[in-house]
Amino acid sequence: MLKQTNSSEQILSVENLKVHFPITGGLIKKTLGHVRAVDEVSFGLAAGETLSLVGESGCGKTTAGRALMRLVKPTGGIVDYVMRDNSRIDIPKASNDELDLVRQEMQIIFQDPFASLNPRMTIFDIVADPLRVNGLASGSELEDRVAEMMRVVGLSTSYMQRYPHAFSGGQRQRLGIARTLVMNPRMIIADEPVSALDVSVQAQILNLMQDLQEQLNLTYLFISHDLSVVQYISHRVAVMYVGKIVEIASTETIFTAPKHPYTQALLSSVPVPNPQVKSRGKVLDGEVADPAKPPSGCYFHPRCEFAKDICRTQEPPMVEISGSSGQFSKCHFAQEINLPGVPA
Repeated sequence: MLKQTNSSEQILSVENLKVHFPITGGLIKKTLGHVRAVDEVSFGLAAGETLSLVGESGCGKTTAGRALMRLVKPTGGIVDYVMRDNSRIDIPKASNDELDLVRQEMQIIFQDPFASLNPRMTIFDIVADPLRVNGLASGSELEDRVAEMMRVVGLSTSYMQRYPHAFSGGQRQRLGIARTLVMNPRMIIADEPVSALDVSVQAQILNLMQDLQEQLNLTYLFISHDLSVVQYISHRVAVMYVGKIVEIASTETIFTAPKHPYTQALLSSVPVPNPQVKSRGKVLDGEVADPAKPPSGCYFHPRCEFAKDICRTQEPPMVEISGSSGQFSKCHFAQEINLPGVPA
């Protein structure tokens, strides 16, 4: 289900974000090179919008999401966040006090609902912990806030004195969402929030996230490798390959009229529900490029059937597709190639 958002209020602007990890060796730990986990990533995010980052494992999408909150230190770039009071904070350069304020408004849901909850803490303490740490509530006010969040995510308040081991994976992810919501965030980074869950439970969590977005005007950066999930929940999609965004567009456009060969290859993995329709996608040959030693030119050229000499020597610019509404592709031949989307 593709939702609509009418908001044009941009609350996050990311420009040329880089996260490079040094490769060291020898007795003196000399720097021998760098892993370019995130390399010059740029995008914007509007209030109430869901933007999904997709790509193969190791493409840098999780690192990019964590860098936005400075859980991973960026090497360079700008992450301009607009606070509720309309003040602006460049997160990579923020002071510790400013970062604390940002993290009250920007929260994260982690992938593994089994590992992200402390098994020695009661559910009440887990959900209440962010408020206690930030000194935002205590006593009856704290109890009321935790109980409210339990009800919001569809769990009984009678569970608050139980421990995480007593809950299923879907219930644990609801608890993770409750812990996130207790801070009354404006934006949530959801890092593979349903990948560890059964398909039926995935649908429940996705529906809950959509309901919460509508009720609370939440903004999501949704990180996933599952394109079926992304198609269901997203307004826009950004496709990453070896640390770079190679295409970004509305969800409908990405799925019906991709303009980068890598995007089209990813779409070929989406199951076609109609047995009478055969997918026109192709399976990619070769391995994902090494972010420590990426190829020259376009990083995707060793696996691309459209590659020509220019692709091997020159990195393509990110260009807007003629006649589109906000579709950008990082391909030398984006304006020329016609690629199949997901069959109806």
